Amino acid sequence: MVEDQPTGRRAYVVLGANTLAFTVCFAVWVMYGVLITWLVDKDVYRFTNAEMGWLIGVPILTGSLFRLPIGVLTDKFGGRPIYLLVMLSAAAAAWFTSYADSFWAFIVGGLGFGMAGASFAVGIAYTSVWFTQQRQGTALGIFGAGNAGAALTSMGAPLLLSALTDGGADLDGWRDLPRIYAGALIAMSALFLLVTKNRKPAHGTERTLRQRLRPLRQVRVWRFGLYYFLVFGGFVALAQWLIPYYVNVYTVSVATAGMLAAIFTLPSGLVRAVGGWLSDRYGARAVMRWVLGGCAIGCALLFVPRMDIYAPGQGVMARGAGVVEAVEDARIVVSGRAYDLRVKPDAGPYDERDLVLPTGDFWHEARVQVGDKVAKRDLLAKGVTHVYFQANIWIFTAIVFVIGILMGIGKAAVYKYIPEYFPDDVGVVGGIVGVLGGLGGFVGPILFGELLGTTGIWTTCWMLLFAVSLWSLLWLKRAVRQLVERQAPLVARHIEHHPGDLGPEIP
Repeated sequence: MVEDQPTGRRAYVVLGANTLAFTVCFAVWVMYGVLITWLVDKDVYRFTNAEMGWLIGVPILTGSLFRLPIGVLTDKFGGRPIYLLVMLSAAAAAWFTSYADSFWAFIVGGLGFGMAGASFAVGIAYTSVWFTQQRQGTALGIFGAGNAGAALTSMGAPLLLSALTDGGADLDGWRDLPRIYAGALIAMSALFLLVTKNRKPAHGTERTLRQRLRPLRQVRVWRFGLYYFLVFGGFVALAQWLIPYYVNVYTVSVATAGMLAAIFTLPSGLVRAVGGWLSDRYGARAVMRWVLGGCAIGCALLFVPRMDIYAPGQGVMARGAGVVEAVEDARIVVSGRAYDLRVKPDAGPYDERDLVLPTGDFWHEARVQVGDKVAKRDLLAKGVTHVYFQANIWIFTAIVFVIGILMGIGKAAVYKYIPEYFPDDVGVVGGIVGVLGGLGGFVGPILFGELLGTTGIWTTCWMLLFAVSLWSLLWLKRAVRQLVERQAPLVARHIEHHPGDLGPEIP
């Protein structure tokens, strides 16, 4: 339990400050995704693909790993001082990054400002102590909308870099970008200090570290972590993966791919508040059931890879012996007998169009020449069947959009669970759940890349996410069944068996 639960203006001021601070921190957290890509593209630094992967991934990794210790500190000291510590530390590291001039200097800078990603653990714990249990889902959902900071960086940082470097004429102007981010963090820290008041859970100072970590023994915590691995880790992984996916699968430009990927990233962050409201109204368990089921269905719909298949079809055989007198596109004449042929289309069946359903065509190709002697049942023309499928880019984008919405709702639902089951340990439990979610964002692109490299099929990323969604859904159903069996064994038996097997009817 927490100390006296306040209501009214103070709680909403804290919620607004938390959300704004999280938005700024999240924007800083993903800064390298744009900055490092831009520096390599402009040939400012010649990092290898592996080095680029590490530079982009290090802030994501460190921000995730710091969530647990930051959550523990928040439970002990309250959210206000820890939030300030996180923002100022990240600001110092962002400023340091502006002086980086080597791979290892960029690594150190990323390790430092990656701390901004740990702001989530602070904000979740600090927000939850200001609202009653009935309103925590909505409040945490509103706070989580700060994920939109990632989209702000994705869309705004390239424009800012162009302005700072005078359109590429002064490449060293990139160094002002991390300084601007550092300034934003310092300004946010000052505002946060002015408008917020500290509050921490009851019994927040007298417990030992071992007592604080005790909830991590419960399997339920790790189940919540698996859910978050999917809905947050999958979201972060796809936010990075969709741009090369669009470029390679649909052959669009990088700029177009970025705009299409934003259709996935931006609404997913904003809809999180809706997820919180739904969790308050219908319960986190019901919401997660729909989220996990919807993600599984959506990913399954994206399983089928692009297909461009040529297969043997029905040929044309001679009905009698004779000599080939004419070979034309539409017919073959043998000793006065004509055999009609299917003509190959001038263009492919798709004609550079994206189709909704698989399509194909069939034609004949002559296997004989004028003057050839043929016997009965000799093959005059072979049949060719061509099957083509590539999911319509807009249908694909619409399904991805729905998956993004479901992930945004799911992110709020997961954190609705935590204060309900662990009201005195929101920081610790929220921290470890956040760690697992962040690790999903770090390892997701790596796993996607390994699957792509092994199979050569881009849609394997959806197969992986389908497997995680289905596993999570089955674990949820099993947990609910065990809960019913413990609390209402007769009801559980009534569900599992025919009523006649139970003897007298249950009143």
